[in-house]
Amino acid sequence: MGSTSAHGETSTGSGAGPGRRDLIKRSAALGLISVPTMSFLTACASGGDAPKAAGAKAAVTKENPFGLAKGTKLDVVVFKGGFGDDYAKAWEAAFDKKWGTSSTHLGTPEITGKLQTRFNGGNPPDVVDNSGAQRIKLDVLAKSNQLADLTPVLDAPSLDDPAKKVRDLLIPGTVEQGMQGGKCVSLNYVYTVFGFWYSGKLFKEKGWTPPKTWDEFLDVCTKAKEAGIGGLAHQGKFPYYINVVIMDLIAKKGGLEAMKAIDNLEPNAFEGSAAALAAVEALYEVVEKGLLMPGTNGLTHTESQTAWNQYKAAFIPSGSWLENEQIKQTPDDFDMRFLPMPLLPDSALPFEAIRAGAGEPFIVPEQAANKPGGLEFIRSMLSREWSTIFAQQANSLTVVKDGVDPGVKLRPGTQSAVAALKQAGTNTFNYLYPDWYSEMDSSIQDASNELMAKRIQPKEWIKRAQAAVNKAAQDPNAKNNRRS
Repeated sequence: MGSTSAHGETSTGSGAGPGRRDLIKRSAALGLISVPTMSFLTACASGGDAPKAAGAKAAVTKENPFGLAKGTKLDVVVFKGGFGDDYAKAWEAAFDKKWGTSSTHLGTPEITGKLQTRFNGGNPPDVVDNSGAQRIKLDVLAKSNQLADLTPVLDAPSLDDPAKKVRDLLIPGTVEQGMQGGKCVSLNYVYTVFGFWYSGKLFKEKGWTPPKTWDEFLDVCTKAKEAGIGGLAHQGKFPYYINVVIMDLIAKKGGLEAMKAIDNLEPNAFEGSAAALAAVEALYEVVEKGLLMPGTNGLTHTESQTAWNQYKAAFIPSGSWLENEQIKQTPDDFDMRFLPMPLLPDSALPFEAIRAGAGEPFIVPEQAANKPGGLEFIRSMLSREWSTIFAQQANSLTVVKDGVDPGVKLRPGTQSAVAALKQAGTNTFNYLYPDWYSEMDSSIQDASNELMAKRIQPKEWIKRAQAAVNKAAQDPNAKNNRRS
């Protein structure tokens, strides 16, 4: 699972998204699947010298912009979810070989459980992939000055082309997604798309056509129910996922202005928004008509996704980490496919428009023992070599433009998401409020949980969501979190 995305989470900060040319270049290399090779990434470089103190520094040069001392230790903790953690082990091996460091590695789904006491005690790791449902809230860390400013990394020379800054090689929106109070404190690394997913095999067997409108979506769900199959499954215990459906419907119905009104905490972001009410009412129709997969409200992400893999539901919402997360549970002939959110009547954005952007936030703690090592590790992540390693190991694209070697092949479901991204062109959008205002995000998720269980009606959902917005607007830091 991912970033309260429960796995990765996302953004094109301007709402404009990457250019078509960049997308075509990046997707041209993507075919079916290849077995990743690791032979060129051997174990850490060995040496007879004792490790230096973690805080040791070397001279700052163009090649070593943060003064990383050789022979120091590096403490890396990554979220182990849909992308696994093999990619990070490969990175660490490459880093140790180049810099003579000695890396320690922890892959865990329990980021808060493993790290909260370390942050509180002033001895956090040097690099953290702060993702998953149990991630530490970024806005909370930022307000307590626990996060290093990553602007020096963005302005450092790129490893692939030292004549260019690191920031010049990133997909548009990447930097904005990592901003907190006007400062870049996280590097969102994975380029993720969000929407519905379905089985090409099941649809072919049943003669169903992938829907482009919400009415068509309801029709397929109804046919599924008649065939003894759930229409829509969702990850009930993690309402982050069903919020993707609501928020995507709002953005596509009301356009980018409706999305920005929510991020900018407008007093009419939900109350008074025709797009918001239409979106919630549309989803509630699925509940009222009994088109949910039975029991889905009480399931975890993996439980509901596995049931979907067993053909017990026609659709499930998720980000593009889904295929990698479910690889062991997915039948070989399942034929996983991505579907943009179907349209409500009179929608401002086209069917092809999708939520897409940078997710999986990596941070360097301000009190890291080896802060130069953490910063250099982030810079290395934004190289073509490391971006390719990630694509091989995690079956996903990164935020590095043209960052994947042509020989890398992605799996069919991810490839279908890349094709959808290509079709969307500049029609991509993404929300920033989940990272800016974690309490607001949690409150809206709670309301969605109540909605799906039929304990509240759509108008009450709107009321609760607006109350969450109004409360967030009282945050003094909100004045620094604005999108134009």
